[in-house]
Amino acid sequence: MKFQAPRGTHDVLPADAYRWQHVHRVFAELAGQFGYGEVRTPAFEETELFVRTSGETSEVVNKQMYSFLDKGDRNLSLKPEGTAPAVRAYLEHGLGQPGQTTRLWYFTPFFRYERPGKGRYRQAHQFGLELVGSAAPEADAEIIEMTVELYRRVGIEARVNVNSLGRAETRARYREALLNYAEPYLRDQSDEIRARAALNPLRMLDSKDPEVISAMAGAPKVLDFLEEASKGHFDRLLCLLEEAQVPFEVAPNIVRGLDYYTDTVFEITTDLLGSSNDALCGGGRYDNLVSDLGGPPTPSVGVGIGVERLLIVMSELGLESPLAPLDAMAISATEAARPAIRQIAREMRSAGFSVVTDLDGRSLRSQLKRADQLGAVRAVIVGDEELTAGEVSVRLLASGDQVRVSRERLIEVLRGV
Repeated sequence: MKFQAPRGTHDVLPADAYRWQHVHRVFAELAGQFGYGEVRTPAFEETELFVRTSGETSEVVNKQMYSFLDKGDRNLSLKPEGTAPAVRAYLEHGLGQPGQTTRLWYFTPFFRYERPGKGRYRQAHQFGLELVGSAAPEADAEIIEMTVELYRRVGIEARVNVNSLGRAETRARYREALLNYAEPYLRDQSDEIRARAALNPLRMLDSKDPEVISAMAGAPKVLDFLEEASKGHFDRLLCLLEEAQVPFEVAPNIVRGLDYYTDTVFEITTDLLGSSNDALCGGGRYDNLVSDLGGPPTPSVGVGIGVERLLIVMSELGLESPLAPLDAMAISATEAARPAIRQIAREMRSAGFSVVTDLDGRSLRSQLKRADQLGAVRAVIVGDEELTAGEVSVRLLASGDQVRVSRERLIEVLRGV
């Protein structure tokens, strides 16, 4: 039987791994520059964590979670997103105190059972930023600015769509307005669809169903229902984005797919993933999430950034990830030189150089050919003559230029070559 990766998953092979490493380095460096600390959470959590945070009516909870009973009859789920586990860890380990701001970042796999497609997998990966403890619109602006800066650093000009969902008063009034507007459509739908709409009519705005999209095309806009505080918060955010020269558009139909969002929500989109699948990433404010998980009221904002989607767009745009070349292949021209070559390779690695050696006793010619195949910058060669003289030959593979130097000066010469 020939085994294959499960449908909706994919292997990252050595020829592609350097691209992942590149974007991970860029993101980790960016997060560090803004003072964010890394958090790593388990691949699975209690199912109730996601039911409570994402919402019982969300598609994630209803259709997409990988849930199971373990051998102790505990109800667990592979995590479908990164924010709830990060907030759980924040509370469990007391990472923040009242009045303090805590900044967290992570790189994590997440799991959703959905129809696989371009940029859409059943196991995918996510960069995340969570800023916990600040109610200021400056916090929203920081998260959005960092997200745009990540895309800029890898060569992508980001398009930001931003909206506000307001608070409880906004939602109550807007919910009523949406249900009234959708009543002609809903009266012909099943009991299940009507019940789901009654629980959370905002879900209709987030639907990918062409019939629902058509029915809701002229629906009222949430921005017309904002409370005064939410309107002030949103207006201030827009001013901050202008100050930071972040390109944005106000997009009243963005609601995001999780129940924990309040006030600000945003997405960064692209036309390169297909019109029905254009979101590169999304995030927003979730001021009730910490208290929903048993903590004190704690305003927070964050973003989840799809890594596979980021890499797809980089490929579509022809953006290269820098690949650090192999510094050298250490080559033994004779059997007697093999112990010396192994020691030279150890010394070079200790000095910070990347080096490979031949393990199988191949000929000098075969080893030089392999060095070319590996893209090595140079070959460090020891044969009988070099061994007797206490020297090594250093050949630049691109030009063929070669010098002999003493063993003691090798590292010095390599650093200057």
